Parts: sequence; structure tokens; C-alpha cells
Amino acid sequence: MKKFDFPLIADVLFYSVSAWLVLVGIFRWVRLPAWICFIAATLLSMALGATLFFFLSAKHQKRALSKKEREMQEKLMLHLALERDERVRAALLEAFVADGREAHCEKDALSLNDTPLIPVFTMQPVSADTVAKLLKEYGTQPFILACNTLSPEAEKLLGSFSRSAMTGTKIYELFARTDSFPEQMICANIPRKTVKSRLRRAFSKRNAYPFFVSGMGLMIMSLFVFFPVYYLISGSLLLAAAILIRAFGYA
Repeated sequence: MKKFDFPLIADVLFYSVSAWLVLVGIFRWVRLPAWICFIAATLLSMALGATLFFFLSAKHQKRALSKKEREMQEKLMLHLALERDERVRAALLEAFVADGREAHCEKDALSLNDTPLIPVFTMQPVSADTVAKLLKEYGTQPFILACNTLSPEAEKLLGSFSRSAMTGTKIYELFARTDSFPEQMICANIPRKTVKSRLRRAFSKRNAYPFFVSGMGLMIMSLFVFFPVYYLISGSLLLAAAILIRAFGYA
């Protein structure tokens, strides 16, 4: 790993510890000596953890890459929504030309394959009213709408008049494929979730109920299993957490 992947480590530890507890219970149920139970369960759970580590690492890496792509797309869409119109047209023109598309810009008009391309990048999905104004302005002339996203009504209206749109995903793929992202993006630093915000969400008072239900479920399950100590300990911890979160958690 190039850097410490806490979610991956947490998943591997969770599955390994869970497997260790189950294996100890099974080995004790068949009445093996205690030292054999602990050694065998430890070795098997470590083998399972190593296998899961290599299996899940690729999955976590793919998820991390897709997350970076989503963040980059959000930055690009935000930049295009805040940038001046002439610079937006220039950036799109550069990306289209780098992609080998036939595009040109004359004054305030950007065209792609001799079809007007209209950039309408907004913070909210483009509404049907905006599409209706464009349809009124261009009449029977075809056009392509470049935007972040469309509202369902706007998408339906465009389709009913046989007009097409390039939404955020296609535009991001265009910039990524041609490596023509703007060097400096406006407000490129999108706020990230900090450790404090994650802890605040985890210890929210609303989480007391699921902790309580889970703890009670484990306590009840301890009445029907051969080795109730694991359920009693886990259930007690969850019930204690529910009480503490309800008393001192964030509103």
C-alpha cells in the first residue's frame, strides 16, 4: 500500500476477529484442549485475514480511484459554473480540439460539428424553463446543451424535441481523456470530512437507538448459544455505548 488504508485494515481486522471467535466456539464445542483451540483459531483467522487482505485491497483501490474521479468531476463542474462564460467556451473548445473533434468558436458562439453548443453550467440541475427558453430562441435549429446535470422535466423536454445534451460525466470524460483540465480551478478545494465531523456523526444522539437494539439483541441471543460470553460482552458494550451516546452525544 502506498498509504495507510484504514477502512481496509478495519475490514480485515473485523473479519479476522469474528472468525477467531467463531472458531474458538466451534473448537471448544468439540471439546478440544484450550491451548489447541486458541492456537488453531489464531492461525486460521490469520490465514483468513491475509487472504481477505489481498482480495479486498484491489476492491478498495478501485473504490478509491472512483472516489478521486468523482471529486475531480465535482471540482470541474464547480469551476465551469463559476468561471466567466468566455473562458468556459475557450476551455471546451480546447478540449474538443484536443479530442480531434471539429469545433470552432466565433465571437460568443461555440459550435461542435456545425451544431451550436450552449454551455449552461449551474449549481442546480438545469430546469425545464431554461430548456424552454433555448427552444424558443433556436426554434427548429438543432443545438447541444452542455451542463452539469438536467432535471427530469428538462431531460424529458429535450428528448421530446430531439435535442441532445452533454452532462457532467461526458464533459469530465472529455477533459480527462484529453488531459485538458484548467491549471487553476476556482474553489478547487472542496471541503472534506474531517475526523471531528466523522466522530460527531458517529456519536450523534440518534445513534443511541440502533446501539441499544443491537445490544439487546446480542443479550437475548446469549440465552440460546453454547458460549454466551461473547454475546454478553458485546451486548454489554453496545448497551453501555447507547447509554453514553444518549447522555453525552451530539444533538
